[in-house]
Amino acid sequence: MKTENFVAKMNKFASFATGILLLPIFAACAPNETAQVTPTPAAPPVADVTPEPVPTTPAATPGATVNENIPEVVQANPSLKTLAGLINEAGLTDKLNDAGPYTLFAPSDQAFAAVPAATRERLLKPENRELLRQVLTYHVIPGNLTANQLQSQEVKSLANNPLNIKVEQGQVRVNDARVIEPDIRAKNGVIHVIDKVLLPPMTQ
Repeated sequence: MKTENFVAKMNKFASFATGILLLPIFAACAPNETAQVTPTPAAPPVADVTPEPVPTTPAATPGATVNENIPEVVQANPSLKTLAGLINEAGLTDKLNDAGPYTLFAPSDQAFAAVPAATRERLLKPENRELLRQVLTYHVIPGNLTANQLQSQEVKSLANNPLNIKVEQGQVRVNDARVIEPDIRAKNGVIHVIDKVLLPPMTQ
């Protein structure tokens, strides 16, 4: 009886061992589904870059105009505050608001600061208001003349005194003053900033 039990156990062990030994063979013979799958290459990441706009130069608008007259343009210019105050003091605002057109040679604030103190005091006296008008209108000529339209010549100012304009190698001079900022547009003319105050003969 013991012998039969022993034989039965040995048979079970042999069957179990045989099964274990055959597992690798079955595994090798089984279809390897994982190996047969060819991975699809991942698409390279697309950079989220917004293309920069191509810079363009605004086209000039034909017939574009400036809405402010000469006194308003002078008033708005930070380097012409002294001139703006003197135009008002001399009562020339209405004159320079006329249709014109006018070309104004506008002394900068630094140009007025360089005028001798005695001359400035003389021009600002109430009794010399007409003299101040003469000095300011000496800086104005008839016409709308841009810098490239100015020629070396003598022209008569609104004060009826001549101005000597000289153009050399693109540099414009009016008497002994240089144009340092040309072609500031106004509705009724053009303004050229100069580096000196022009004094007519009667004030020198």
